[in-house]
Amino acid sequence: MRRYSSLQRSKAAVFVAAVAIAGTAGVVNRHAVTRVDATIARGSAPADAAGRMDARRLADIAAMEQFRPGYPFWKHVFTIPDGRIVFGSAADGRRLSVIRKTKSTSREEIARRLEADAGPVLHNETRGDFAAPGLRQYGPLMAEWGRIYERFGVPREIGLAQALLESGFIGTRRSEANAVGLCQWLDGNWKLLDKLDPSVIEIQNQTTQAAYCAAYLSILATKFGSFIPALSEHHAGGTNVGRVLVNGQRLGGKDSRAQYFLGSDLAVGLRSIADGGYKDIYGSYGPRSYRYAEMVFGNASTIEETIAAAKPQRIYAMRTSKAFTREEIARRTGLSMEVISRYNPALVKKVPAGATLYLPKYFEVFGEDVSFWHRDAASAFVKLLDEFTAIDEPAETWESRRFAATLKGFEHRFRATGTEEGIVMATVLSYVRRDTAGPRASILATFRTSGAILNLFEQGVELLGE
Repeated sequence: MRRYSSLQRSKAAVFVAAVAIAGTAGVVNRHAVTRVDATIARGSAPADAAGRMDARRLADIAAMEQFRPGYPFWKHVFTIPDGRIVFGSAADGRRLSVIRKTKSTSREEIARRLEADAGPVLHNETRGDFAAPGLRQYGPLMAEWGRIYERFGVPREIGLAQALLESGFIGTRRSEANAVGLCQWLDGNWKLLDKLDPSVIEIQNQTTQAAYCAAYLSILATKFGSFIPALSEHHAGGTNVGRVLVNGQRLGGKDSRAQYFLGSDLAVGLRSIADGGYKDIYGSYGPRSYRYAEMVFGNASTIEETIAAAKPQRIYAMRTSKAFTREEIARRTGLSMEVISRYNPALVKKVPAGATLYLPKYFEVFGEDVSFWHRDAASAFVKLLDEFTAIDEPAETWESRRFAATLKGFEHRFRATGTEEGIVMATVLSYVRRDTAGPRASILATFRTSGAILNLFEQGVELLGE
């Protein structure tokens, strides 16, 4: 048996106590699992994709309120200007205090003072300057982007709240890791999608990005039966989330939500042990991964408030019959360069043939109207999306060769609908199928069956006070 120092045990004990007091369902609170599972089980199974996804959203909120009740706190982080520290209640997320960043008193000391009256406290540096420009500039377009997410069965406030965190809605935003645009996919992944899709994908246009981000989130939510681990996979990667779910299952989680929250608490608890001896348990899953889903759900209300306050503007999509320069587009439409650029951030010199041009009106001269979100969905697409989102297989099954063939079958069928959204789903399914056929399956299979991993897991649970 591994020996631990008193310092390590002290750190672990502090973490577990904080989790327990905050009311989250960490490794010290397995009883919450049965309460959440029972709440979800009482719901009836919806018959269509829209109802099914909304039921998942409601179940996710119920689980979030049980396991991470302070999640509304994260709205304050992204609405208060930079240069400040915001403190909020870990019990309900209400804002407690905002201070300017200072070296005179540590955040931890202020948190301790607040906890004396308010109970457990969350605190974070504010990021309002990251989000505010995009909210102002693109608020009038968000209702249209929301319709795109909803076409794929994704609640608009969840999809767009993720975009708020990732890019602040700036289509040209690029991370240090070379992730691009609305939901910050790696440049290489966008290039792969472009090869798989029959149209030209200009990755810096948010309206283009919205469809592919929505399709991906719809597929992952189907895989897990929940948006919570789906969002986390987008951020932390499938292998990290797979480990979290396996650990959560070992801790007694009955469904993916409970497994995710239990496993994530374990991962962050073990990361707090300085020697890193448990990295094989949590991989590169870290504190931001731990908070990611609750940050998305915490900012959903900002999306709804922004849409309600904005004067909505339409977005029309034209599949270009040939290349058009910026100057030609301006001349033919009478629109200013500022308006054209706002709708098409990727446009520098010209829109290539076979790409998509976005404008506040439809101009036939540029090509076919492919604004699928303005039309009722074709029955072939609706029926197939209903069938797909009704898949009820464990996440582990999705990593198998047999299930890869199932995904390929759906890919072909979505493409055969001949619809814009069907082609997007087919393209993203092809991407997902290739991704799951990689090394992830063997890594997670070893993780599930390894005696050494199980022994390390049991040691970690013991150390954290289980």
